[in-house]
Amino acid sequence: MTHARVRAALTTSAVAALAALTLAGCSLTGTEDPSSPATSAAEGQGEGQGEGAGGGGTVVLATHESFHLPKKLVRSFEAETGYTLEVRAAGDAGTLATKLSLTADNPIADAAFGIDNTFASRPLGEGAFAEVTPSVAPPEEYVLPEGGDRLVPVDSASVCVNVDTAWFAEEGIEPPRTLDDLTDPAYADLLVTPGASTSSPGMAFFLSTVAEYGDDWQSYWTDLLANGAKVVDGWEDAYYGDFTAGSKTGTRPIVVSYDSSPAFTVVDGKSTTAALLDTCFRQVEYAGVLAGADNPEGAEALVDWMLSDEVQSALPEAMYVFPVMPDVTVPEDWAAFAPQPTDPYEVAPEEISANREQWLTEWTDVVSR
Repeated sequence: MTHARVRAALTTSAVAALAALTLAGCSLTGTEDPSSPATSAAEGQGEGQGEGAGGGGTVVLATHESFHLPKKLVRSFEAETGYTLEVRAAGDAGTLATKLSLTADNPIADAAFGIDNTFASRPLGEGAFAEVTPSVAPPEEYVLPEGGDRLVPVDSASVCVNVDTAWFAEEGIEPPRTLDDLTDPAYADLLVTPGASTSSPGMAFFLSTVAEYGDDWQSYWTDLLANGAKVVDGWEDAYYGDFTAGSKTGTRPIVVSYDSSPAFTVVDGKSTTAALLDTCFRQVEYAGVLAGADNPEGAEALVDWMLSDEVQSALPEAMYVFPVMPDVTVPEDWAAFAPQPTDPYEVAPEEISANREQWLTEWTDVVSR
């Protein structure tokens, strides 16, 4: 999920209070150098992919640029399996999905992680993934109805409208609660959102409006933009550029982010932001073995590792996302300040697949008027 890019940004002075989740995207405070990628590919390994089966050679993981796991976990994976992990970032989740789709006949890696339920249909349709059966089955609620034999759920997070509660308290204004509220003149010029065509959370927010308004979503977006909503390219641009709680120079106290984000704006035991749980769209991120992989055995081992207790427990602080496996404990701040929506918006993957291109064309037309 994209929202893991927060990890590096959390270390900046502008958001020191946050470090005190992704959606975002976006990642975490911790013992690892936040500026270092979570890779441990041996130097001198070259650009080739795996050397074959049996716990040897390199296993290459294609993922989004927000991927991060503690290096000690990567070293543990390598020690236990005999594989060397090489991570290749391929842009955001949308870009990753496009690259995997276009290279389905000549895969760019052995495995992929970071395809979510809003983008999964395209690479699945292009035959980019091989069948895989993990050694531990994830909960059925996260499994794709089509393609569940090829993409394995690893984490989830809900994209929600977030508000700077401290700003609203200072201004003496009641914050919005619903999507309808965002078109109220009381909140004119206060919302910033990443774009649906350029951002995974932006696409998720758009799908929330499709789920709520159906064929009338264009009218809603017309009203939203008429009320001064600002559309930017990516989540970081919105959260750390325009959002008042994410930037000292931000001027907009309403932002599209994640349900986990308020857990990272805690000051003196109280979060200064809140996710509006009636506006959320749940995203699930998946891992899979790429069809035609040079090292399919290593890729399968990697998928199993992503479901291990060690990795699942690290996900909240490493990538701002909730683990999918049951009985994994999340950090105390998450329990206190990052409640998950009980009834998030949903759009069936097959509906997304059938309409995505047309929706995005129409959405772009609305935004560019």
